[in-house]
Amino acid sequence: METSYVINSFFLLFSAVLIILMAPGFAMLEAGLVRTKNVVTVLTGNVMLYAVTSFVFLLWGYNLMFGGTGFFLDGVPSAGDFSMLAFFFFQMAFVSKTVSIMSGGVSERIKILPFMLFAIVMAGLIYPLVGNWIWAGGFLKDMHDLAGSTVIHSVGGWAVLAAIMVLGPRAGKYTKDGQIRPIPASNIPLVTLGALLLWIGWFGFNGGSAFEIASKDNADLVSTIIINTNTAGLVGAIVAALLVYMQYKKLDVTMILNGALGGLVAITAGADVVGLWEPIVIGAIGGALVVFAVPFFDRMKIDDPVGAISVHLVNGIWGTIAVALFNSDYSMMSQLKGIAVVALFVFPVTYITIFIIKHFFGLRCEDEHEYNGLDFDECGVESYPEFVKSKV
Repeated sequence: METSYVINSFFLLFSAVLIILMAPGFAMLEAGLVRTKNVVTVLTGNVMLYAVTSFVFLLWGYNLMFGGTGFFLDGVPSAGDFSMLAFFFFQMAFVSKTVSIMSGGVSERIKILPFMLFAIVMAGLIYPLVGNWIWAGGFLKDMHDLAGSTVIHSVGGWAVLAAIMVLGPRAGKYTKDGQIRPIPASNIPLVTLGALLLWIGWFGFNGGSAFEIASKDNADLVSTIIINTNTAGLVGAIVAALLVYMQYKKLDVTMILNGALGGLVAITAGADVVGLWEPIVIGAIGGALVVFAVPFFDRMKIDDPVGAISVHLVNGIWGTIAVALFNSDYSMMSQLKGIAVVALFVFPVTYITIFIIKHFFGLRCEDEHEYNGLDFDECGVESYPEFVKSKV
């Protein structure tokens, strides 16, 4: 008993560390996809998001999510053969990801400190409530979502869609005659590093959500989850590469990487309840959805610099539906009900909150600061000071 307790607790702690590795993954991905003049702001925002959301979750978010009654971590017991503190650390590792999904989508035009106000709302209210409804025995408990295709990715996706609609596009992204102006990424090596760090972190994200590994059956389940997770990412990348090449006769590595991430998001809900072939289909559709969704949202004039909506929201929905499509033990109505409830809760609450913050605290930066880049005005530091700063 004590041996399994120690092994399971270590498993949760190790998985949490892998999930936290996704924080530099998001930071590098976003820093590479934005322009040089905004890189430090993106990096600073990601560091602050991890710190603020984790602290809020420690103070009251965890208790709200899992039924605690006190302020600060008050000893809410775990339900399994592992340390409650290890379980808390694992759950804390998740919370910043909901806002990290947002940070890239609203980048190059948002102020850091007002954005942290929304991070508090997300970590202290929106995310814990959704998690409670689905993962902690709430009224959506019949919905199956292993590691958060809905609880994490759709929540972040609905939130970033609402935020973008309130903020509007970056200056110059769309011309007066309706043309879309491409804004190239500043550092492709960073984008690649960030996406691969996210991929590695996903093994803790999904695998750790089994919670226990100290038995033959649990070890086999964790192994299956991790293999299925990897398979969906592989196939998502391959399908995205093929589709992009068919359209443009070129291999766009940013789209290939987003295809991989789309496959990973899609398998996150059901990696534990499908066989070894289903992730091939789930990941393939996930990669294809990203390729078609990115230009669709651009045509809708929804300015998402990193493709967060296409990767996380679109595939969060697809992955949640895929659970019932590929396993008859789960109800499609329960899955769809969860998708609808989360959308009807997260989108309007985010929209209203972002609107209020924008009105009272000036969430969007001034036009001059956006033109010059946010690094100097927000952080007082430039990412590459030895180079001439582009004004484009």
